[in-house]
Amino acid sequence: MAVYGIDLGTTYSSIAYVDATGRPSVVPNTEGDHATPSAVYFEAADKVIVGTAAAQTAVVEPELVVDLIKRAMGKHETLVMHGRRFTPEEISALILRRLMADVEALTGETPTDAVITVPAYFGTPERLATMQAGQIAGLNVIDVLSEPIAAALSYGALNASSERAILVYDLGGGTFDTTVLRIAEDGDIHEISTKGHPALGGVEWDERLAEYVVDRFMEEHPGVPHPFSDPTTVQDIRSRVEEAKRHLSEAEEYTLRLVHAGEVSAVTITRAKFEEITRDLLDTTIEITMAVLAEARERDVDHIDQILLVGGSSRMPAVAARLTEVLGQEPILHDPDLAVAKGAALHALEETYRRLVSLGQPAEAQSLARFCGLSPEQELYIANRSIHRVAGRGFGVLCHDAVANRYHVMPLIKSDDLLPASATRTFYSSYDSQKEIGIQIMEQVGESDDPADHRLVAAATLPLPPDSPAGTAVDVTFQVSTAGALEIEGIPLQTGALSAEEVEAARDYVANMRIA
Repeated sequence: MAVYGIDLGTTYSSIAYVDATGRPSVVPNTEGDHATPSAVYFEAADKVIVGTAAAQTAVVEPELVVDLIKRAMGKHETLVMHGRRFTPEEISALILRRLMADVEALTGETPTDAVITVPAYFGTPERLATMQAGQIAGLNVIDVLSEPIAAALSYGALNASSERAILVYDLGGGTFDTTVLRIAEDGDIHEISTKGHPALGGVEWDERLAEYVVDRFMEEHPGVPHPFSDPTTVQDIRSRVEEAKRHLSEAEEYTLRLVHAGEVSAVTITRAKFEEITRDLLDTTIEITMAVLAEARERDVDHIDQILLVGGSSRMPAVAARLTEVLGQEPILHDPDLAVAKGAALHALEETYRRLVSLGQPAEAQSLARFCGLSPEQELYIANRSIHRVAGRGFGVLCHDAVANRYHVMPLIKSDDLLPASATRTFYSSYDSQKEIGIQIMEQVGESDDPADHRLVAAATLPLPPDSPAGTAVDVTFQVSTAGALEIEGIPLQTGALSAEEVEAARDYVANMRIA
């Protein structure tokens, strides 16, 4: 009966559900931890280890361990392990399968329905890849939900309050998001503005610290091979600097011991030095945050009532201190590691309840509500709650300006437009008896209408009537769903995503893999 929320993170992942008290509960893994490292060790082509043991194995067999796979979602890259190619969707599905196995070990129940979260700035390819990863894992993916919205749901839980505007600052292990939300008195959540960075997270702070430590090591041992030339040493350094970073959130200094090529160095790092060498990374998050606040002001949100810090890396003291300095308001560190999974679980419950009601199955809806310990008042509240989302990225169509002899992108749906969104455009044939018009759909990743500031995400072919003259018009309606999926009314899209057949084949293969 339970439905699940999954935080499929770059460095750590978690799964949660709403328990009999109506509160979201994170399922511990077999090691007793609430967050599982998003690392996969390929012991064989049909046998993998996921989680802590995989992350530890990376030190001795780095070439067989995959991590940070979230950064490859939607990029159509593959990795060869033991002679078989694995897509990012398949590798992510292996992580999901481990989370599902942990649920089964604890409850005896195999998860079937789930909401999976993604960074707010994820575009169509990444969101579709995430959904396909869930399908390959054997899940019915109810929704793909932005992480800041999930965090806000966790913070607001199921209780209404006065209207307020919230800034969610989400600095995770591998990604950064910042989003302004308005929560209405009736509980409706309005996503106002959102931005992020696909390769900015705790990993970047770790890399800066690793560079600093290695430089100190080379000063002390100038004659040895560089530590970064040895993959095993690199993995060991990654593990040690991550531990050092966590200690520096609690203590003013930490001594890290680095062993390489038979030499040893004990490097002491102060919190002040760590903050100095990573200041530009923090500056980037502040710049993005200020841009989001500026866009929110254009949408009549000129005051922020609360600032929520989410994501494990937001624990670094410099984050709260800098936001307080810049915004004049002290942020709230809100369950940084688990808020997203908990919020996803709440959303999964609400969406399932509303779906059952809309399908004319009130008895099933009430059974779900009773299972989760919801009162009649809470049932009414979630039945009426709505989440109003915005587009994380804009969409357009590649066009050629014959007068200027240049290509440009004609916008259709802009970043931060309210979802679902639609736009109708007219296309014209170029010559007599033209059979079809080909269009290329671009997703904006920069600021201009230059194709270089966009990426191709889909193509479509518009059929024309036989023997139609030049200049024949075809109206086309583009639609973006609340989950960020792009469709063209009545016309199939050709995307770089996995086909239905490829998803099914991957699902069969992953289902037969041994996962520990």
